Amino acid sequence: MSGPARHTAEQATPRELKAASLRLALWLGALVVLGPAIRALPLGQTTRTVILAWILMAAALYWLYGGLGFRPLLLLQIVIFSTAVTLLSIKVLLVGLSVKQFDVLREAGRTLLIVGGACAGANLGMMLVASLRRR
Repeated sequence: MSGPARHTAEQATPRELKAASLRLALWLGALVVLGPAIRALPLGQTTRTVILAWILMAAALYWLYGGLGFRPLLLLQIVIFSTAVTLLSIKVLLVGLSVKQFDVLREAGRTLLIVGGACAGANLGMMLVASLRRR
């Protein structure tokens, strides 16, 4: 599957599903490795979290564009990640304005990132199951 996929996992052949599953697993592995690198940045906790949220949002958009998964689940991931980005960006803005009492925004954003990550894992699992079923 070179270039953008013409379809998503719903219409893919077993071979295309395996290739897309491998690409998605590599993406998820790269994101796991990227986590400690972001944590090492000399920034505040919320700023580091919002950087991770933006990276996850961009990855989810690429996965949708590249056909790396099931479209409804990818759209759900994008909604979850964009909500997390919004909440975390508002928190960074409030901290910049010296309003530090809204820690609930950071916690809600982090929770949404975890839920979105679970959706990404579920997407990969569903692709692997679909490739086994279509044999």
